[in-house]
Amino acid sequence: MKFLSFLLLCGLRTLSYAQPGITAIEIDSSYDTLITHTRQLVQRECTKQNYPGLAIAVWQQGELIWSEGFGYANVSDSVKVDPANSLFRIGSISKTLTAAGLAKLVERGAFDLDAPVQKYVPDFPLKKWPVTTRQVAHHVAGIRHYNGLEFFSNTNYSSVRDALEVFMHDTLLFMPGEKYSYSSYGWNLVSAAMEAASGKNFLEYMQAEVFIPAHMKNTYPDDIKMPYLPRVSFYNLLSDSNVVAPQVDNSIKWAGGGFLSTAEDLVHFGEAILDHDLIHEETTRLFWTTASLPNGNSTNYGLGWATNEDKRGRQWVGHSGGSVGGSSMFLVYPEQRLIVVTLVNRSQARAQDLAFTIADQFLN
Repeated sequence: MKFLSFLLLCGLRTLSYAQPGITAIEIDSSYDTLITHTRQLVQRECTKQNYPGLAIAVWQQGELIWSEGFGYANVSDSVKVDPANSLFRIGSISKTLTAAGLAKLVERGAFDLDAPVQKYVPDFPLKKWPVTTRQVAHHVAGIRHYNGLEFFSNTNYSSVRDALEVFMHDTLLFMPGEKYSYSSYGWNLVSAAMEAASGKNFLEYMQAEVFIPAHMKNTYPDDIKMPYLPRVSFYNLLSDSNVVAPQVDNSIKWAGGGFLSTAEDLVHFGEAILDHDLIHEETTRLFWTTASLPNGNSTNYGLGWATNEDKRGRQWVGHSGGSVGGSSMFLVYPEQRLIVVTLVNRSQARAQDLAFTIADQFLN
């Protein structure tokens, strides 16, 4: 890993925090007390919430300072969580990754956010009002979210275009720009537009333009045709017990919620964003800028990035994720140059709250 190589060269590391069921990295000894205290908070939360497994990675001021796995990637086989290699479902954090790919097209002048979506997806039906990609990415276009059991879809879609059929013929919920209504399906439409603008298959484009440049070696689509990937096992909570989650096929929503990743890979992504190695600072600021509604209220959502203030008034950006058998949080404090990633292999876990708890320890 580039982080570990750099840290070893600095000569400031001592191997620590190796405990049963926990993967350790080499950590700056100046963080010993802080990490020990924070780990105790995490372990109490894991016990209280009965998490099957949890991966954590924390990056601050240019260094990966903490990366550990708690519990099990697979409970029945006692396979421990490895924060560098265990693949979790990251849910809607996928939108933030996709947004980076979209941003690169915008930078190149290859994508017009304010053109009607039909410029790139001509067979997307015309609606009562024009719809732009900017509106779709801001979740103000009026495109619906999941209906019924669609979240648990086990249907395989051979292409991004095929998956549009699930929602593309439905009526808009409101006039675009009038309201905020979160829609993972909207990001399916964004990915179809990206295919047209780039001339590449969406998944291939993401690999070439986002994952490889950001040194994300363990980020993939959750494709059932790739059974060999080191996925964690996915669980739901039933009567205080963790039970194996039903099988789903996430080809219905690659861009909006269908990627697998590791805690350390998401830190690599965050670092590439903060260091402007992936996209320019001006473009990053554009994508972090929230939409405003006609009443003047902010949506607290940019283009694929949530953005808000924490309880202490500190600005953060990032995204949470909820999947069948997965809960995740990718949390970035740009001013303080802090990244916290929490991944749990169970539905409806409190990964977001835990990430803010961890961040508060390091920022204070």
